[in-house]
Amino acid sequence: MENILIKNLREAISVSPENAHLRKMLAQALLENGQFSEAEIEFKEALQLLKGDLEIKLGLAQAFFYNEKYSQAEVVAEELLSVHFKIPQVNLLLSRVALERKDPKSAYEFFNKAIELDQFLYDATLEDDITDAIHESGVAIPMDFEPGEEDEFDGLFDLLEKPKIKFEDVGGMTKVKEEIALKIISPLKNPEIYKAFGKKAGGGVMLYGPPGCGKTLLARATAGEINASFINVGISDVLDMWLGNSEKNLHEIFQQARVSQPCVLFFDEVDALGANRSDLRQTSSRFIINQFLDELDGVKYSNEGILILAATNTPWFLDTAFRRPGRFDRIIFVAPPDLEARVEIFKIHLAAVPTEGVNSGDLAKLTEEYSGADIKAVIDIAIESKLPESLRQGKVIPVSQSDLKNAITRHRASTKEWFATAKNHALYANESGLYDDILKYLKIKK
Repeated sequence: MENILIKNLREAISVSPENAHLRKMLAQALLENGQFSEAEIEFKEALQLLKGDLEIKLGLAQAFFYNEKYSQAEVVAEELLSVHFKIPQVNLLLSRVALERKDPKSAYEFFNKAIELDQFLYDATLEDDITDAIHESGVAIPMDFEPGEEDEFDGLFDLLEKPKIKFEDVGGMTKVKEEIALKIISPLKNPEIYKAFGKKAGGGVMLYGPPGCGKTLLARATAGEINASFINVGISDVLDMWLGNSEKNLHEIFQQARVSQPCVLFFDEVDALGANRSDLRQTSSRFIINQFLDELDGVKYSNEGILILAATNTPWFLDTAFRRPGRFDRIIFVAPPDLEARVEIFKIHLAAVPTEGVNSGDLAKLTEEYSGADIKAVIDIAIESKLPESLRQGKVIPVSQSDLKNAITRHRASTKEWFATAKNHALYANESGLYDDILKYLKIKK
């Protein structure tokens, strides 16, 4: 059965075949639906009607790529780049083309440029493919540099970013921001005061809580607050099939942070790298954890100026050694957004959406326990409910309060499942009081 949006667009074009914007919408819908040959035809038709439209040219280049017409995709993409070199999607497409042409170095450079222009275009699968291609090509990655060297890294682990978002761009979480400021931001902004108390700039903070509540966004905002470099470390950036390489990769990442200070080093899903050693059967995994602990301790190299953040949805699976002083000695619970934060999240996500008579305060009251990701999903559902009517009438029909309320009834809070598991750990495995914040949030008295 044909996609309803595509069907509606086809019907609209049959009535108005010279409408370039309808053809453009149909071409994009076909592209997103994986109908690449048809998308190519429609983009060409649209380009005949709107010859200078950059979005149509980009769509055509993407259609060429997915139809394995790499030369044609490259020609159109390079033409776009010559006109407007700051289109991030063009750089991402050229990265894919370069990878198909067995040119991993160019693929890596285009990929980095795309993410620099728009961090939300980050594609973990593409990065992994580039990583594999670099390994296969034998591109060398320096492993023996010393902190203080000024050589720029041209290797795989050059993951540095400079986030522009700040705390004000993250809705709510006032208490969490205050704790991070005290541990991480204030030492850099007021070094003399901290030095008087014998405190150095640096250290570790671990964020835990249900998924979708803004832990990664908060880490980026922390780097933005102090204009620091930011390295987002995923499990694929560390683990390697060859014995000993994972430890080298981890050391390399810490070394890059040391020569880029001040630097926020963020480990997402840290439990994947730091699982409890008593539960591990593979010796190689224990080696990685030991290397991780050595790097956190800064035994051989100083970690001053490195601000280490980590996030996990399952802190109970993490080795307890990570919570010792000097490592992740501040464990912060990131709860689902409160009422005030939910109001802000609704306002942020609805700012670019055509709306009519929407009251974010009332919507926030109906979404208790919803994560930020849940609220985004609710808005997406409401938008999708208005598209058929908008297409039938040939004009934008704004999203209303009732549309959003209906969407809320269709999307339940995803955090409830997490709290069902977390509650058991908070009640029966909480001797240190680590999970008291969970009990407080659930209003449970021990």
